[in-house]
Amino acid sequence: MSLSERISRGVKAFLGARLIYVASNAVLLFLLTRYLLDPGDYGLLYFAISVLSIGSMFGTLGLPKATGRYIAEYSASDEMQIPHIIRISLAILVALTIVVGVVIVLIHTQLADLLGNPAVAPLLLIGGGYVAARALFTYLTNVFQGFNRVEYSAVISAVNGGGRVLFAVLFVVLGFGAAGALAGYLTGYLVAAAVGFYVLKNNVLIGYDRATERAAGLKRRILEYSIPTAATRVSVILDSRVDKVIIGALIGPVAVGYYTLAAQIADFCIAPATSLGFTISPAIGEQSAGDDADRAATLYERSMENILLLYLPAAVGLLLVAEPAVRIIFGTDYLGAVPVLQLFSVFIIVRAIHKITGNGLDYLGLARIRAIARGTTAIGNVVLNFALIPPFGVVGAAIATLVTYSTYTAVNVYYIHRELDLRVDYLLRQCGRISVIALVMGGTVSLVIPHVSGFLSLFGAVLTGIVVWGILSIASGLLDLAEVRSFLA
Repeated sequence: MSLSERISRGVKAFLGARLIYVASNAVLLFLLTRYLLDPGDYGLLYFAISVLSIGSMFGTLGLPKATGRYIAEYSASDEMQIPHIIRISLAILVALTIVVGVVIVLIHTQLADLLGNPAVAPLLLIGGGYVAARALFTYLTNVFQGFNRVEYSAVISAVNGGGRVLFAVLFVVLGFGAAGALAGYLTGYLVAAAVGFYVLKNNVLIGYDRATERAAGLKRRILEYSIPTAATRVSVILDSRVDKVIIGALIGPVAVGYYTLAAQIADFCIAPATSLGFTISPAIGEQSAGDDADRAATLYERSMENILLLYLPAAVGLLLVAEPAVRIIFGTDYLGAVPVLQLFSVFIIVRAIHKITGNGLDYLGLARIRAIARGTTAIGNVVLNFALIPPFGVVGAAIATLVTYSTYTAVNVYYIHRELDLRVDYLLRQCGRISVIALVMGGTVSLVIPHVSGFLSLFGAVLTGIVVWGILSIASGLLDLAEVRSFLA
């Protein structure tokens, strides 16, 4: 199978399952916000998840990423070491999650008091199991990526999404409130992990014999590589979770609910970029390691062009429809999320670019560089949150995220360029052409927005933007229908 066919297969599989995951999350988001939880309870749920996410980084360190990296490396050099890699990394992971989970259970009441929100204590009590289940799910996702079997990562992602909807809604309807929703999330991760381990044993590892002796220093190398990836993960948590913790501590759960709603809508928009980035990262590393840097550069440039073609216009559209979308879909109780969502319309462009860039650095052996950049900007994010949240509320947190994540992404792109010698002039020209499309599309949609009053008219406004974007993209030659048909075939 050629590189392009492999990437196409991986993107389609992962995107298909990612869309299932995103759709299930969208259904869950709609049900929780519209019918089951008020902004306070919804904010309490994600306040707890944010706190637990900080704890979970100690339960995994950088082991999932390190495992995926060494599986990819030894697949090409000595695949009989792969069973040893999995056994070593899984044993360490289980030990870490047990320790972290027990600690969280033991101190859940004191931790809730320290955070100034005793109501979160019951959720933290469940948190020990949540941390363990999520760690196993994350581990399996990265293991399958290392094997370049992203379709299996896609499967467990879809199972997780479906299980989350089923169990979270069930437990909330039974009267367990925000704690029930968290228990549903935990159950979704557990079911997905169970499916993942079954697939790993019976579909992936079945063709691998184990070497009599493991490679010298293998355990040490896995642990050593996990350190910079762990630092990157700590930075990710600081960027994506600490803001909610600070908002919850300084303002309260309702504000967390507004911020989380806006962030989740932005997350939904990132699904295509996540799928593409997850698939091309090992391919970029493989081509570069095989002394085919030109092909790796072309692969990245085409990915960047496609990401910009999709996300620049999408950001303009989201900026315009943010207010009517929140009002119509989630209700007037959540209108406080609108200004945050409008800022996040810019954020999704930056985040989409990072999705095709960040993991590529790991596969190019630049995890340390990425970790330093992420750590520095994450600390800056915390500082800016404390500086901007008191005067500006949740909008201040959004500004802090946008500024620091943009800086981090710029550093990532610089190092990718340094490794692959990208055609910057070409990318800038394409960006200019795409910007014209985005502006024309935005102007057209802005004429429709005043007439939006319900679900159908909102759908009509979005459809208008998509049609204008499609016509202009095809007419400009930026979107090749033959390539699209070939990809979908």
